[in-house]
Amino acid sequence: MITGIKGTRTSRLRRAAAVAVTSGALLATGALTAAPAQAVTTPSIVAKGGYVMNNAGGTTLYNKTADYKRSTGSTTKIMTAKVVLAQSNLNLDKQVVIQKAYSDYVVANNASQAHLIVGDKVTVRQLLYGLMLPSGCDAAYALADTYGSGSTRAARVSNFIGKMNTAAKNLGLKNTHFDSFDGIGNGNNYSTPRDLTKLASSAMTNSTFRTIVKTKAYTAKTITKTGGTRTMGTWNNTNTLLSSYSGAIGVKTGSGPEAGACLVFAATRNGKTVIGTVLASTTYAQRATDATKLLNYGFARLG
Repeated sequence: MITGIKGTRTSRLRRAAAVAVTSGALLATGALTAAPAQAVTTPSIVAKGGYVMNNAGGTTLYNKTADYKRSTGSTTKIMTAKVVLAQSNLNLDKQVVIQKAYSDYVVANNASQAHLIVGDKVTVRQLLYGLMLPSGCDAAYALADTYGSGSTRAARVSNFIGKMNTAAKNLGLKNTHFDSFDGIGNGNNYSTPRDLTKLASSAMTNSTFRTIVKTKAYTAKTITKTGGTRTMGTWNNTNTLLSSYSGAIGVKTGSGPEAGACLVFAATRNGKTVIGTVLASTTYAQRATDATKLLNYGFARLG
């Protein structure tokens, strides 16, 4: 009896030791399942609409009323630039003579401007910088007048806006419509966070567009009507994320009484690009804060 009990006890001790050794080996090699990582918290933004996607493949990363149609303000100018850059045999060094109508237009509408000077010869490349950095509505007018077709300025502008809507249709932007070349619409200029993000993603495939929208400041030298050379004032990019957010690469601000504060944004980190839009935020500072939250969230989602 004593021998049997002793044998049983010995067997139990051996099994316990084996279990301990096995557990220790598992712990040492990390073979045990680790606790799941904490989920990324979805941010809260002030903007009424927001959308973020992985630029590689277009996977949605964030959505807040992303398909609700809203006024877009000067984010409209992304399409203005895209239409110009899509022109066949485009010559970026082509000179455009600045007309009084462009200057009168920005004054009448109290619009953002590049302060183009009547009579100056400004290249298309320079006009694109004036369009996208200081958000010049005078530059937008000049480009629409130059690349629209028609015998009158009004006809050319109308034709150019038609090209903008055709481009939107070709991109499948079903909730987007333009009735202006700069976002100062007549009640029928609208888009959505999702559509604007897709538009920006498409525009960013153009190297000239990418170069322009990531530029913080640009100084142009133009030819005056008397043949001399004039150095324009420096155009500073209204997109503050280029200075405040590491990896920011664009793309365009917007604002207006109906639009509120808008921002289409993009950034690249560790080879991954996140792109998105916020519409109808409350202030310029808040739109940047909203965009920063969404970029951080997007990169966290991508890992």
